[in-house]
Amino acid sequence: EVLDLDHVEFARNCAIDIPGEETDALGKLARQYDAFVIAQAKARHPEVKDRFFNIGFIIDPAGEVILQHYKVSPLFPVEHSVCPHDIYDWWIEKYGRNLDAFWPVADTEIGRLGIMMANEGSYPENARALALNGAEVVYRASYPHPATGNEMFEIQSRARALDNNMYLVAPNMGTYYLFPDETTPIDTFGGRSFVIDYKGRIVGKQEYGAGSTYVSGVIDIEALRDHRARAQWDNWLKDLRTELYQLLYEQPIYPKNLYLDRQPMKHAEYRRVGELSKEEYRWRRIQTSACAAAVSCNRLGLKSSESEAAREGGSSSSASGPSSARGSCRWRSSHVPSAGKPSCEFLPEADSRECRTPKRGGLAGRSRARLCW
Repeated sequence: EVLDLDHVEFARNCAIDIPGEETDALGKLARQYDAFVIAQAKARHPEVKDRFFNIGFIIDPAGEVILQHYKVSPLFPVEHSVCPHDIYDWWIEKYGRNLDAFWPVADTEIGRLGIMMANEGSYPENARALALNGAEVVYRASYPHPATGNEMFEIQSRARALDNNMYLVAPNMGTYYLFPDETTPIDTFGGRSFVIDYKGRIVGKQEYGAGSTYVSGVIDIEALRDHRARAQWDNWLKDLRTELYQLLYEQPIYPKNLYLDRQPMKHAEYRRVGELSKEEYRWRRIQTSACAAAVSCNRLGLKSSESEAAREGGSSSSASGPSSARGSCRWRSSHVPSAGKPSCEFLPEADSRECRTPKRGGLAGRSRARLCW
């Protein structure tokens, strides 16, 4: 992925199968040491042809794979693996629309185990989903520089553990060799591994990253369970006001099904999309200001030629509006591309304001998000 290889070629020749030879080898170690082994790899799905995923898995002391978690938040733009949201419609038809389909948890004799890999820990929702599905100990590895050096890896990991009253085991990578014939190892991750308790406290820490080492710490499952059962204040999950928080996610943000019918983007294409997104963000700011001013114009029942939208959008602006709040107020700005202008309508009967965006030159044919106030 770092080398920007072709996705299909990587899927066919580099990705592994789970279970397979690699998990069999780890299973032998699990049996030898009577231990659970948690790891991750770029791997294939048996029913998704020519695609690879980032899959975390748990092996029990008998050497069997007891859980597979398909990473839901890849690290852009470097990571090329597909995630369930990229093939969302297929995924929910296959596995259902439930927590187990995206954030599975294994109930074991040492606690309920879950996986939150690398960049997944950057999004609080992934940790919350695991906690709501019963996870008590969550594996979170690994995160590269600069996130390690600037302490993002530690801050995020401690916050996820505290917010959800769960243990978080966060082993990070040390040095490695990019090519088989290399003689000099590289360090893009920086070590700094942690074991964090259910109150966000570090109970095990290893700074060393220049080779193989280990980190250890006490995990007291009974203390965690007692806390979840009896704590009145810092037992957060019992007090979730879910009806309120659902408002945050009523409108989609990142598009689903991106790779249902195509390969994931390579680095150059992702950069091009990023540049378009920057211009689109600026364009939306102009729209937002213009349409908000139009709504204000309608609410006041005024006919005006200047507002904050003019100051935001450019020096030459115009507006027209009725003397009643039931009409519409349309704005034009010298900085708004000529292919289209934002159109705002104030609809008091439905108690809603809405902005519709026409398609324009460079982005013709691409769907555009609706802006609302």
